[in-house]
Amino acid sequence: MTTNKRVLPLAAVLLALVAAPRAGATLTKAATFDEKVSNAAAIVLGHAVKKETRWDAQHRWILTYTTFQVEKAYKGLPGQQQITVVTPGGEVDGVHQETSGVPDFADGADNVLFIRNSSVGPTVLYFDQGAYDVAKASGKRIVQPVATDAVSIDTQRGMAVTPEEPRTLDQFEQAVRDSEHRIAFNRMEVIQRQQQALQQPSVGSTISRYKYLVLLALAGIAFATWHLIRR
Repeated sequence: MTTNKRVLPLAAVLLALVAAPRAGATLTKAATFDEKVSNAAAIVLGHAVKKETRWDAQHRWILTYTTFQVEKAYKGLPGQQQITVVTPGGEVDGVHQETSGVPDFADGADNVLFIRNSSVGPTVLYFDQGAYDVAKASGKRIVQPVATDAVSIDTQRGMAVTPEEPRTLDQFEQAVRDSEHRIAFNRMEVIQRQQQALQQPSVGSTISRYKYLVLLALAGIAFATWHLIRR
């Protein structure tokens, strides 16, 4: 887990939810920054230029399509100028559907998005956890997680995780590069361990390789045993 996440006791978070319930609050499995970088088909910094909602093909669910002008791609989308991201929820002809834990992008806003591919098109990886707002403060562009009513849980430790701290765009870009290096290094270690395991001879292969020596040794043992029996 990245060091810029603080952990709170799960019981305390659940108590807070009971004391001050939020509409649609839900629990989700927390994803580490490395998991997001590793599992994303693309990571982009984009400017929202168009947003529309419509029913899906079966007319059961409302989907929102947000088109982003790609300012920079940190992973994937080589040379692509725009990307349209689909998220569940929205409003069509007075009918409103809302899904907890799903980011809602504003026209004209800048966002960093971790993208995954789905059957209905590119969407946000881990939903709220894979979307960041980008705004200016003191002359610098600041990246921070989008506002959410979902509570992320570290399922291994049974703890609730607070959102990542805001950081400058330069720091965020460096964090992505550092994560990619860690992921590549870990993958290389796995490959090396697999190769070492394949290179180590098994008992069966050792016997097969030295079968004549083994047969000769067995013959010597048999002869010695026979010689002892005849005494």
